[in-house]
Amino acid sequence: MSLLLPIEKRNAVLNRMAELLEQERATIKTVNQQDLNNYSGDDLAMEKRLLVDDTKIDGMILSLQQLFTQEDPVGKVRFDFTHDNGLKIYNKTAAFGSILIIYESRPDVTVEAGGIAFKSGNKILLKGGKESLQSNLKIVALWHQALKENEVDTKWVEYLNYNREETQAFLERPTQKVDLIVPRGGENLINFVKKHATCPVIVSGRGNNFVYVNAEADLDKALAIIINGKTSNISVCNALDKVLIDTNLDNWEVFAQKVVSELQQKNVMVLGDETISKTTNIPQIESDSVWYEEFLDYKIVIGTTNSDQDAIDKINKYCGGHSASIITKNDSIAQEFMENVDTAAVYQNASTRFTDGGQFGLGGELAISTDKLHQRGPIGLQHLVTNKWYIYGDGQIR
Repeated sequence: MSLLLPIEKRNAVLNRMAELLEQERATIKTVNQQDLNNYSGDDLAMEKRLLVDDTKIDGMILSLQQLFTQEDPVGKVRFDFTHDNGLKIYNKTAAFGSILIIYESRPDVTVEAGGIAFKSGNKILLKGGKESLQSNLKIVALWHQALKENEVDTKWVEYLNYNREETQAFLERPTQKVDLIVPRGGENLINFVKKHATCPVIVSGRGNNFVYVNAEADLDKALAIIINGKTSNISVCNALDKVLIDTNLDNWEVFAQKVVSELQQKNVMVLGDETISKTTNIPQIESDSVWYEEFLDYKIVIGTTNSDQDAIDKINKYCGGHSASIITKNDSIAQEFMENVDTAAVYQNASTRFTDGGQFGLGGELAISTDKLHQRGPIGLQHLVTNKWYIYGDGQIR
């Protein structure tokens, strides 16, 4: 297997894979139905991630088409310097080598993350969850068809059909070279990988995202953003779980009651801190530990705060480091909030649901990193590279 495929080959495979997904659309949905029929769990978010319908397939195809049009991220000059002695020194982007992606229940990751890793010159090892096995095997078969038709070794995209014990053994003693591991899923999966991995890990961590309604908020916008963040898709890491309302807001009690009513109409279980509970007559949280939780369900917690600083402190204490939004007409307050909240994405007057590689113009994402190294937030094509120094001399010695 050659160390780096020419960009023309990589693009040809991506283009063919997009065509195959369209051609095999009906078969993919039929195979996915087997996985759905076999799924006996009661995790609504897991089931939503497992489903492959026409909209999901459209998204897979679009992600490949976007990747096809993007520039090659490998070989870009990031820095250049000519030494006094004539040495020409360049720092260029380089592929990692082999990337292992471990994920739960989302067959679209087999396309989207696989495509990003492949376009950036990397070999991909895919380890999906047992609940999506048939869907994943079908999609990997299409990857292999696209590779073979372009005379590229199928080892560039491999599926690891391992159980938990086999996965642990592979993480601790890999039977082939792995340069980077990206776990995508719940905290149990992430902790499992971090505990056993023997190479670098980029954590695609939990959401637990916050919206802070400041005293100078546009309340119509605030309500729409809260409803969208919580109810448009409960199964994703950019969904909303916590709301903080500034008690300096005029008639904040009326607004809080309106938020609670609208959420309850959408079948969301609404819990409150002591103040919100008394004001709106909803159940009070049993302990502050619930502020740490990511729900991935029709469930939300609303609390109060009496200052911008208190809101910032609370978000930094409890959030997952993913996304936070401030609703305010005051741009200077928004800027201070955005600079001091410690999350990968910070918003003013917009839904946290936009934290997504496709929405950010990256053409999809490998993962959304809540780590600070080596990339934070959505990891797109241009981030899935390391770097390398090239030095050209003419006999120089030091």
